[in-house]
Amino acid sequence: MQAMRRNAIQSTTAVLAGLFILFSSGCATRRIQYKPPTSTPLAQAANWNIPLEGGATAKPADDATLSRWWATLGDPVLTSLEERAVKGNLDLRQAEAKVRQARALKGAAETGRLPTVTASGGAAGNRSSSRLGSGELTQSYTAGVDASWEPDFYKRIRQSIEAYGADVEAAQEDLRGVLVSLTAEVALHYVDVRSYQSQLAITASNLKAQQETYDLTVARYESGLATKLDVEQARSNLESTRASIPTLEASLRKSANAIAVLLGEKPGAIDSELAEVKPVPVIPLEVAVGMPADLVRRRPDIRSAERQVAAQTARVGVAQADLYPSFKLSGNLGLTSITIANLFTPGGLAGSLAGSVQSTIFSRRKIREQIKVQDALLDQHLISYESTVLGALQDVENALSDFAKEQVRRKSLAEAAASAEQALTLSRGLYSAGLKDFLTVLDAQRSLLSLQTQLAQSDASITANLVRLYKALGGGWS
Repeated sequence: MQAMRRNAIQSTTAVLAGLFILFSSGCATRRIQYKPPTSTPLAQAANWNIPLEGGATAKPADDATLSRWWATLGDPVLTSLEERAVKGNLDLRQAEAKVRQARALKGAAETGRLPTVTASGGAAGNRSSSRLGSGELTQSYTAGVDASWEPDFYKRIRQSIEAYGADVEAAQEDLRGVLVSLTAEVALHYVDVRSYQSQLAITASNLKAQQETYDLTVARYESGLATKLDVEQARSNLESTRASIPTLEASLRKSANAIAVLLGEKPGAIDSELAEVKPVPVIPLEVAVGMPADLVRRRPDIRSAERQVAAQTARVGVAQADLYPSFKLSGNLGLTSITIANLFTPGGLAGSLAGSVQSTIFSRRKIREQIKVQDALLDQHLISYESTVLGALQDVENALSDFAKEQVRRKSLAEAAASAEQALTLSRGLYSAGLKDFLTVLDAQRSLLSLQTQLAQSDASITANLVRLYKALGGGWS
């Protein structure tokens, strides 16, 4: 029996070898090689186009510092919010689920390398008619194992696994991209909260001063030293300032609610933590931004785009493999008996071994068109990679410009606000002495409120621009 099995295996092997030579003769296997995409604009960018100002330097950025850039702002409340957002954010959990999905798909593809084995068993009974037959009960029992395996001669399975592996890595980079966006969004909303609190304090202070001016104007009117027009102008200015408070309070509420949702909590859940009025976080004296080439290593969106190119390159190889024949080995081992007791005896054993080959003949044009489809998709991914790199360079250049220029603007606003405060003091004194009309005081009050508000907004913009710069550099994941 063993000799017969050896002969069967040798015969099957010989048949497969002949079929392999027959179907693959004249076919040259062309394994598509993956080459990491390159970006000409990035290769040409030896340094940033924007002159580095405002504390930004081209020194290499420390990866550990960049991964937790919010710690450089020295605000413990912000640090706590960032850490909680990383643990509870729903978008982040969704991205993690996508990574698990990609890993499962890769695992399913890897099973294609293994043989397929199925087991079966059965029992049957039959009683014939006593009128037409013997009327006896006959029984039969079967058990068997079927196995099949497809040799991956043209790397169809291997390249499919490579594609799914690149998908896993792309999903991981997308997860890091969510982290980068999440940490930046939490910080930006936190800066908005502190900015609105500052603006509310400024408005309240100006409102108090304007109330005093209004009361003074009313008193002067009752004494015949001011006109009714002065009173109405003072009242209009006072109520206009008062009307801005609800808008600021509503904006403050929206920013606080946005932070809560980013943390995976209900709106209002962190109001008590933000109730204490604190200033906008102060930026560090020096910000290391590295070089443009560092973006390829840091930015998750660039890394994800590169992995998508790798995945599509492998899928082109899978499509090309369909032009070549596929081979399959199959075997069967079965047991048959009319009694269970004799089922597992050598006499009930039967087996078979077979080999097959399949190759497309009349569908090759369709396959070639499918290859063209995959080639076109590869070109799209390459263009997308180039676009992602250009977008990353644009993000950093814009962030560097905004970060530097806002500090210049803030300096001028600070000087203007100081002058406006002095002008208001002088105008009120001159008005009280009857040397200036009330319109001078009114203009000075409006100018001071406007400049102080702009100064508070500029302080927030500087910090927010630093946050956007860190985000553009790919900071916020480790």
